Amino acid sequence: MLAARGWRAVLADVNLEAARAAAARLGAEAIALDVTDEAATEAAFDEIEARLGPVEALMANAGLIQPGATPEALPLAEFDRIIAVNLRGVYISCVAAGRRMAPRGRGGIVVTGSVTASRTAPLHAYAPAKAAVVHMAACTAAEWGRSGVRVNAVSPGYVATPPLRAAIERGLRDPRLLAEAAALGRMVKPAEIGTAVAFLLSDDASAITGIDLPVDAGWLAAGHLTTYGGPRAAR
Repeated sequence: MLAARGWRAVLADVNLEAARAAAARLGAEAIALDVTDEAATEAAFDEIEARLGPVEALMANAGLIQPGATPEALPLAEFDRIIAVNLRGVYISCVAAGRRMAPRGRGGIVVTGSVTASRTAPLHAYAPAKAAVVHMAACTAAEWGRSGVRVNAVSPGYVATPPLRAAIERGLRDPRLLAEAAALGRMVKPAEIGTAVAFLLSDDASAITGIDLPVDAGWLAAGHLTTYGGPRAAR
């Protein structure tokens, strides 16, 4: 979405081959990056700025998916790995961007939260990490606001991404239930997340910072209505 709107986009991913393939489709560039590596992240920003100029925006979208599990069944090693990527890695990326943007007096950062940041779920590493990421966006927005740097979170609901589609195909998730719990009666399209991110990074959102924007087809608004028979049918 950003590339389509004229941004010079760079995809930074631990899987360089996949990043290059996606970048080729988008007219973007790609670099290898493990976001858990602070030195590598700083070097990646240096490389990008040497090649393309000052970084004006960051979409910190690094994350690992966690299958539902009880706390007793969640290995601590998996918990640590998810926290390392989903929270620590996002923080490292935001600091690398913010330390460069703030002295220049401008910049925009968006982090990926989740509706599970504000609702319970059997995701005892993923959900707390996302809650922390959302709060981190508010903290850094307050920290860098006077320096002209805006920081916001976008919290997706159930989006038809490859991992979720794979879970549906394996019978682990019921798409009908996911859709019925949302006010709009459907799941979210990936492009709808991109549109929200592009808006928050644009000048149209110049007075918006420190917020968490749910893009969830109304799941947060209507999910509790299951105790009342579910969301109202279309009139």
